[in-house]
Amino acid sequence: MAATCVNNALIVIATALFLITLPSSMAGGNFNQDVDITWGDGRGKILNNGKLLTLSLDRASGSGLQSKNQYLYGKIDMQIKLVPGNSAGTVTAYYLRSDGTSWDEIDFEFLGNLSGDPYVVHTNVYTQGKGDREQQFYLWFDPTANFHTYSILWNPAHIVFYVDGRPIREFKNLEGVGVPYPKNQPMKLYSSLWNADDWATRGGLVKTDWSQAPFTASFRNLKLNGCVWSNGVSSCNSSSNSSDNNNSWLSQQLDSNSQKRLKWVQNNYMIYNYCSDNKRFPEGLPLECTLRSN
Repeated sequence: MAATCVNNALIVIATALFLITLPSSMAGGNFNQDVDITWGDGRGKILNNGKLLTLSLDRASGSGLQSKNQYLYGKIDMQIKLVPGNSAGTVTAYYLRSDGTSWDEIDFEFLGNLSGDPYVVHTNVYTQGKGDREQQFYLWFDPTANFHTYSILWNPAHIVFYVDGRPIREFKNLEGVGVPYPKNQPMKLYSSLWNADDWATRGGLVKTDWSQAPFTASFRNLKLNGCVWSNGVSSCNSSSNSSDNNNSWLSQQLDSNSQKRLKWVQNNYMIYNYCSDNKRFPEGLPLECTLRSN
């Protein structure tokens, strides 16, 4: 009996030490500390002591959140369970955006659909107020059955969109050859659930079925690992952070295996690519499309 108690005590101590030594980036954030619910009149809720957040939409209003901090480069992860059932007409948005009329923005938008039909994952990159860089994908799983991790990597070299750790899109910094890249404007993280039945599902042909309301999306395990921008200074510029392993994302590239995984998604699940839409750009594709894949 004594030996068993000692062994159990050692297991508890070892587990505690392991958890203490985990990098901070591996711990899920607390919504109470990281974000504010900014609109929705009570339709956005932070639950379970900050571990769970829900956004809801009904005929009167949707709801949304924004991060407390601004970031100039970052690696953002969020686990999301999308609106189940007949979600046609609804959009769950998850994105980074700066202020002003010439804003920068990095978008994930999840376009709802009729029951049994797949969600569309809509991505876009805005620089200085100009977007028109849409790529759209289906997913290889049901995003309403369980939580899945959606990530944005934004560093000086590129922007990468990830689903469950698998890259689905890369937008490279080609500023040297004249393609604008978001690098000067700090951004906040936003998420919202709103009605867009004028365009979201089959170009607006399928409208929101309000008898199914309220529509609810759930969020957990937010990880905001970024360069906090405050009073014109980046937290990544301090000497104490220059060698921090948690900032390895600042120079993170896609290795050969990641490139293969990216191509697998684009070959099998991409349903729209602005770089292939010659009809949309009769005077010529955007410059980044003619240089390399984005």
